[in-house]
Amino acid sequence: MAANRTILLLSVGHGCVDVYQGAVAALVPFFVAERAYGYAAASGIVLAASLLSSVAQPLFGALTDRRALPWLLPVSTVVGGLGVAASGLGGSYGLTLVSVAVSGVGVAAYHPESARVARIASRGSHTSMGWFSLGGNLGFAAAPLMVTAAVSGGGLRWTPVLVLPALAGSVLCLPVLRVLTDRAASATSGTASSCLPEVADDVRSFVKLSVAVAARSVAFMGLGTFVALYARQRTGGGTAAGTAALTVLYLGGAVGTVLGGRLAARWDRVTVVRGAYLAGVLAVAGVVLVPGPSLYGCVALASGCLHVPFSLQVTLSQDYLPSRVGTASGVTLGLAVSVGGVAGPLIGTLADATSLRTALAPLVLMPAVSYLMVRALPEPPVHRLAAPPSVRLRQA
Repeated sequence: MAANRTILLLSVGHGCVDVYQGAVAALVPFFVAERAYGYAAASGIVLAASLLSSVAQPLFGALTDRRALPWLLPVSTVVGGLGVAASGLGGSYGLTLVSVAVSGVGVAAYHPESARVARIASRGSHTSMGWFSLGGNLGFAAAPLMVTAAVSGGGLRWTPVLVLPALAGSVLCLPVLRVLTDRAASATSGTASSCLPEVADDVRSFVKLSVAVAARSVAFMGLGTFVALYARQRTGGGTAAGTAALTVLYLGGAVGTVLGGRLAARWDRVTVVRGAYLAGVLAVAGVVLVPGPSLYGCVALASGCLHVPFSLQVTLSQDYLPSRVGTASGVTLGLAVSVGGVAGPLIGTLADATSLRTALAPLVLMPAVSYLMVRALPEPPVHRLAAPPSVRLRQA
């Protein structure tokens, strides 16, 4: 199988998993309407999915550093789908939290291994990693439309329909598993050390990058949780206005992810990430302050700025910790949702006490924090992970 076909399958599979991260946020307005949840209770649902996922991702990453676990790809995809599918069936708030938490574990198990496999298949190409990340962002973007189509007519009892992408994604993983098995079987007796230079981990840079990722998470997850409700307030529209805002948020992220890979092919990754976060300060401010239909343009710009660094931060984390690629991926991808998920209930509580606009205002500071963290980061050499796929798989 050609490398680009492998990346394509991984990208589509990534979308089939990340649709469930987006689905949880997309279900929030329906939980509010059908079960009369407040802002804090609604954001707690997002927290249940994101917090457990973020804690589990580094653990799964550490496991994949010890040995390759490609079978996690189809299994975790199905688990992620089953959790969201069951979220609308239980009448109690507790059962809903358990369901989305199970989905979060599935998402957690998928990402570190898929990032490792995608990095191997990409052979260090930022553009290929950008396409892999694009699949996840398109899954996010499809989530509001998918959720609306599934439950707007019959209510939350139709959430079992949402398992269909998981079943499709698990099937798409099978050709990739077969290729990985064939490569491992044909691996030579050479060791990874003959192909991978001995380079020390740059833990200090990794920690700074992780803080930047965490601040970005607060900004994006805060917008993702409340932008649908906020758009309805600022535009005077109904459910369609909120769904449109969430779709624009996710589509803007898809464009930003691809753009980030292309820009990194021209400039170094740190320069691109730094510029994106600086522009993101103004973009997020526009979301909070601009009224009316112009809000949608600000949402698209903010999402793009926050997603230009997305795939680049994954490869940067891997290059800062070349001896622990799975752990680096798990921490980076886990922080991408965890801190934002934890901040969600705080934003919701503040919104309940004041207004949603007031609660969203602190999000403007988050891209500024990210910029300060990456401002002086060094650009690590990409060749740290440029081992042939068969050798890297044998090492794992």
